[in-house]
Amino acid sequence: MQSNFIHRLVLLIGVLSLSITACAQSPQLAKTATTKAGETMSAKSVYDFTLKTIEGKPMKLDSLKGKVVLLVNVASKCGYTPQYTGLQALYKKYQDQGLVVLGVPANNFGGQEPGTEAEIKEFCTLKYNVTFPLTAKVSVKGADIDPLFAFLTDKTIHPTTGGDLTWNFNKFLIDRTGKVVERFASGDKPEDAKMTQAVEAALK
Repeated sequence: MQSNFIHRLVLLIGVLSLSITACAQSPQLAKTATTKAGETMSAKSVYDFTLKTIEGKPMKLDSLKGKVVLLVNVASKCGYTPQYTGLQALYKKYQDQGLVVLGVPANNFGGQEPGTEAEIKEFCTLKYNVTFPLTAKVSVKGADIDPLFAFLTDKTIHPTTGGDLTWNFNKFLIDRTGKVVERFASGDKPEDAKMTQAVEAALK
């Protein structure tokens, strides 16, 4: 009898502990979501956001003012990963005219970017000779979406180019004023005429 009572008491204490933990965590999660939403809603352009370099240093995107930026959510183990070759070629060709290719690693699709930042950097450098800037890994969709990608995919802010990312290697072309002017799907290759023409038009 006493044994049953003690057993039930232990179970009750366990349930209460879980409830208290959940209650303590929920406000923090809500606060994080609210902070991200607020940052997205107050932003006027990509220049209002900060990422981290792949080495972990702050990268304020307003440092790219006056540049044309091709921003790509990249992954190392994707069927589209060979597009790194075309992205590097595009960067090399137009870099002196003001083009910046910005690779943003993300593990949201198929777990195809599982490595650390150091591993990603080594892979891109050794296999594809990438010299364009890479950022630290971020989430590009879901509840933990990075504020920059919440901004880029918001259809209220960007009726033409907004909408959830569909896979790795979606590409956003951003003009010299920080405005998104084109969006390209995963299957659109950097060497495709429509992409090079759009880049050239933005560079004028």
